[in-house]
Amino acid sequence: MDNPKQSIASNLNIAFLFLFFTSVVYLSVCSSSLTNPFRSFQKQSQCSLSNSTAVVAGGDELEEALSKASMDNKTVIIAVINRAYADQDITADTTMLDLFLDSFWLGEDTKSLRDHLLLVAVDQMAYDRCRFLRLNCYKLETDGVDFKGEKLYMSEDFIRMMWRRTLFLLDVLKRGYNFVFTDMDIMWLRNPFEKLSKNETEDLQISTDLFLGNPWDEKHLINTGFYYIRSNNKTIALFDKWYSMKGNSTGQKEQDVLLGLMHGGVIGELGLKVRFLDTLYFSGFCEESKDFRSVTTVHANCCRSISAKVNDLRAVLRDWKKFKKFMSYKRFANNINFTANFRWTGHFGCWNSWRIRNQTHRG
Repeated sequence: MDNPKQSIASNLNIAFLFLFFTSVVYLSVCSSSLTNPFRSFQKQSQCSLSNSTAVVAGGDELEEALSKASMDNKTVIIAVINRAYADQDITADTTMLDLFLDSFWLGEDTKSLRDHLLLVAVDQMAYDRCRFLRLNCYKLETDGVDFKGEKLYMSEDFIRMMWRRTLFLLDVLKRGYNFVFTDMDIMWLRNPFEKLSKNETEDLQISTDLFLGNPWDEKHLINTGFYYIRSNNKTIALFDKWYSMKGNSTGQKEQDVLLGLMHGGVIGELGLKVRFLDTLYFSGFCEESKDFRSVTTVHANCCRSISAKVNDLRAVLRDWKKFKKFMSYKRFANNINFTANFRWTGHFGCWNSWRIRNQTHRG
């Protein structure tokens, strides 16, 4: 018959060895996660305390990035960035990214929106720059494609990058997030959510190059550089149909394909409610807002090169700062006639960018 004391001691030794082995495994998992902070959220959560923030089931790096940047109503501001927008040329003293972020600082009621901005980097340098600035960042991997250099308007690489962007945004919609997509050559001078419709039955609100007067007129020339879209079955179906036409759109950018779909009746076909945005508020170089008191965003559209856009957008911010300075004086603040005389500096860099292209083609 076994000695009871020996049996108890044996059981204690087994229990001790089990606890020791479990602790070693636990510390190994945690230490590997700590040395690599970009491991999956699922693996990191194994080391979390019971009162830590809840994890989205099946979470991944994109889900984490979206969740971190999201507003309470699952709305995110998304911009896509590559090296050409993030890195300074040897002759430059600023970048498109710098100007874009400056506009959030200088704009009215826009500073807090930076917390809800997610920069989607398509190359490592752009991602590193984003991380250095402590922004919300996500690196979009695309095997076998180099998106880091400047992609001139309508070049083959430009078109390829725009389609990759469309596919990514479809993924965001499928995850249940609403978003404002913004090109980085857009200055946010006022909070756009104050001018966007809050009617939840509206599926898509999209900017235009020229506003025709009726926000429901489907004949508008859309601009996919700025739009607000709600995630639902109708908008997901729109993006699915849009992206499915990539293979039959040789020589067309994704914006042209979406425009063709809209003019072809896809809005009615899918039961979408689409508002086309007034350039009085959501303006650009194609059609400027004439009212400094109302302008919300300024887009360097109708422009061909990054250097031209940077030069002309710097002028936009100078004009904006000048306007804000005058508005700080009480004798001017309520003088509508005075503010009506404010005009934007000519967009000479962008105008000349097309002239240079034509000269090159003639040569």
